[in-house]
Amino acid sequence: MFVATFTYQDPKALVPPKMNAKPIHSTPTYIPPPIRQIPVPQQLPLPPSPPTIPRAISITAPETRVAVPVVPPPSIDLDDSITAFWDYQFLFVSQRSETTQPITLRLVDGVIPSDFPSGTYYLTGPGLFSDDHGSTVHPLDGHGYLRAFTIDNSKVTYMAKYIKTEAQVEEHDPETDTWRFTHRGPFSVLKGGKKVGNTKVMKNVANTSVVKWGEKLLCMWEGGEPYEIESGTLDTIGRYNMMDGHDDSTEDSDGVWEVAAGLLKPILYGVFKMPPKRLLSHYKVDSSKSRLLTVSCNAEDMLLPRSNFTFSEYDSNFKLLHKQEFRIPDHLMIHDWAFTDTHYIVFANRIKLDVPGSVAAVCGISPMISALKVNPSKNTSPIYLLPRFPTKSKSNFRDWRVPLEAPSRLWLLHVGNAFELRHANGNLHIQITAAACSYQWFNFRNLFGYNWQNQKLDPSIMNIQGENNLLPHLVQVSIKLDSDNNCQECNVKAMKKWKKSADFPTINPAFSGKRNKYLYAATTLGSRKTLPSFPFDTVVKLDSETDSVQTWNVGSRRFIGEPIFVPKSDLEEEDDGYLLVVEYAVSMQRCYLVILNPKMIGTSKALVARLEIPRHLNFPLGFHGFWAASGNQI
Repeated sequence: MFVATFTYQDPKALVPPKMNAKPIHSTPTYIPPPIRQIPVPQQLPLPPSPPTIPRAISITAPETRVAVPVVPPPSIDLDDSITAFWDYQFLFVSQRSETTQPITLRLVDGVIPSDFPSGTYYLTGPGLFSDDHGSTVHPLDGHGYLRAFTIDNSKVTYMAKYIKTEAQVEEHDPETDTWRFTHRGPFSVLKGGKKVGNTKVMKNVANTSVVKWGEKLLCMWEGGEPYEIESGTLDTIGRYNMMDGHDDSTEDSDGVWEVAAGLLKPILYGVFKMPPKRLLSHYKVDSSKSRLLTVSCNAEDMLLPRSNFTFSEYDSNFKLLHKQEFRIPDHLMIHDWAFTDTHYIVFANRIKLDVPGSVAAVCGISPMISALKVNPSKNTSPIYLLPRFPTKSKSNFRDWRVPLEAPSRLWLLHVGNAFELRHANGNLHIQITAAACSYQWFNFRNLFGYNWQNQKLDPSIMNIQGENNLLPHLVQVSIKLDSDNNCQECNVKAMKKWKKSADFPTINPAFSGKRNKYLYAATTLGSRKTLPSFPFDTVVKLDSETDSVQTWNVGSRRFIGEPIFVPKSDLEEEDDGYLLVVEYAVSMQRCYLVILNPKMIGTSKALVARLEIPRHLNFPLGFHGFWAASGNQI
């Protein structure tokens, strides 16, 4: 495990830049009392000052060795830029240790309720960012590290292991327990090793999402096949092919683009070893039909002004029940999507080829993702309504090749839920809740503030002063079609009741694809002037019927990840259940599993229990998780 030691010096010698920030207020919020902080004898090399980012809050890294004390004297400002910089770095500290047996977690607050359902909360994300030869990779290129919290009879056990992907096996020496990065990955540039001619670009690290469906536990990544994991031991079984039988047949031929695709395939498949199809890491669960829904894309479409999507639906035994293929005449980058009873919904995040960036990427002097950039040429957000069951529906679908145009330009990140209402007159109303950001802010190369030139993380990129509309925030999408499927309304609006930076929207999974009342998300109160927008420190609960908002804040110098809803077995109301969220107490280098009562968000009774992960197993920020109830799919 990577450790760090601090030597305290008087911070008055280094006065961080002053910033003017408007006070930010919140609706009912409970902020817990501080937890006793424990000194940490560990050392971290200090990076050079990150570059100045226009309109970004100034957060400078110290150029001399200045301590960030765990228990500072009263004279130290916990909100200064130096402290903020290190708090952000500690959220992405590598964890090299794994468990061999389940470890019982110690309860430090509250009690685990007797009616908490039995099951396992799986959380995946990167576990390793730096090797032993000087290279540091982007968080999206970090090797997948699977965490499992099993809750049964008021007892919580914990396990964690690396996903043994082909890249992980090649880059890790188990005898010496050392690492040497050999795969570039899409978002990184290696400091050591081969650069020019390094074709190991598609580094499948299986670090983005996880799902347990039927008897299979799968860890997924955006650019390839998922890896199957043995749920009891977390041992890696191997790749799981979910895309057999998929073909490239479409109703129309794109002529010149077909020729271009034919030229690209041997290069992408043969030279760069890209799989012909890439499975998106975001799946959907149709709770009413008990189906798992996935979507895959063609590899060559990343470089062509067309996009092929294959939607697949599986029963609980992973039997393929339904498949639909669509070719959209636009150059798109899709991370998440939505579905309703009758439609798949694709939000057209538009991209284009960056020729200078492509040359630099091929030469190995910039990340491969530099070959692409966002395409803000339209002032609207195209939304494609793709028919889910065109042969079974009695309705005449509109031409799905023609998108609806929402009068705002937003880059969609994550979907909370989508559902449709069919009125007696035949009109259709589709409502979607999601998290989105602006094209102006989104940059492939700077996600999480990663600077590939100095291989450091700059938190100021994620914290733009006074511009919450640019950063990730919650939005509502409303689409209205008349009985002849003519569009009467299509708009995307920021949620007026919660305008602060937010992401990872989630709901009670029993209401997936259905009309729901409550939405939960990770957000921030914005009270920390040096890190007002990210990382997140608050869970927000929004009520669509009463327009009320309640929040729970994790406390000072602590962050949270994606919240997960765990429904009770005797579900009567939509918020009958519990919320699970991981707390990252970066100032103490500790992680906690937190259980919240959704009904009590906004009060002092929201916290149900907090369990401590052992210090030697402290882990970095996770991405997406899944709750697998014992004996159930959802």
